[in-house]
Amino acid sequence: MAQTLSGTLVESLRTRIVNGDIAPGEKLPSESRLATEHGVSRTVVREAIARLNLEGLVHTRRGSGSYALAPPADDADGAPPLARSLADRLALVEYRLALEAEAAALAATRRTPAQLAALADRLDSLASSDGHPATAMQHDFAFHRHVAEAAGNRFLLEALDRLGPQMIAMPRGRLDRHDGGRFAAVVQEHRAVLAALESQDPLAAAAAMRVHLAGSRRRLLQESGANTES
Repeated sequence: MAQTLSGTLVESLRTRIVNGDIAPGEKLPSESRLATEHGVSRTVVREAIARLNLEGLVHTRRGSGSYALAPPADDADGAPPLARSLADRLALVEYRLALEAEAAALAATRRTPAQLAALADRLDSLASSDGHPATAMQHDFAFHRHVAEAAGNRFLLEALDRLGPQMIAMPRGRLDRHDGGRFAAVVQEHRAVLAALESQDPLAAAAAMRVHLAGSRRRLLQESGANTES
């Protein structure tokens, strides 16, 4: 009986996460609230949350609660599946390195004043979203999408659109409130990309994007506890 109740709750929460009712980085309702809303025991709630953790849809941090992670993309239109494992996430960063370094180089020579203004506005929004990981993820993705748009190549833009916000490497540590150092580094890396675009320097733009994505890779490895020496 408990397994059936747990399975029903898993389906309900999974649907809310996949549909975006619970955004990536957003905190799930408390155990007691979920138990009351669904008429189940807290044991059933814990079992359901544990299953969602295993599926890579939820991250539980002791003493703080459970947070939604980016859901899988819809495979019906050929979109790539969610990168769940560390190996997949690192492979996704490698893919982005190949894609976005070139996009940044092209954007440096093709960007318009309006596109630069849009990038600066989005960067300001990103910088103001510290402590709000779901919002930060959206602004982070939008910044990268603006860079691809400024590149003036529809295939590069379509590649980013297919990945969607799930492409943003959000180590689970970025869900911590006391992670200002890492967040500040991420913002500064974006500022370096914008500065190179403003200077119309394609080599500097590509290099700045590579530095940023290399930083994403390093943060993923640090979060996993893996050896970062290379």
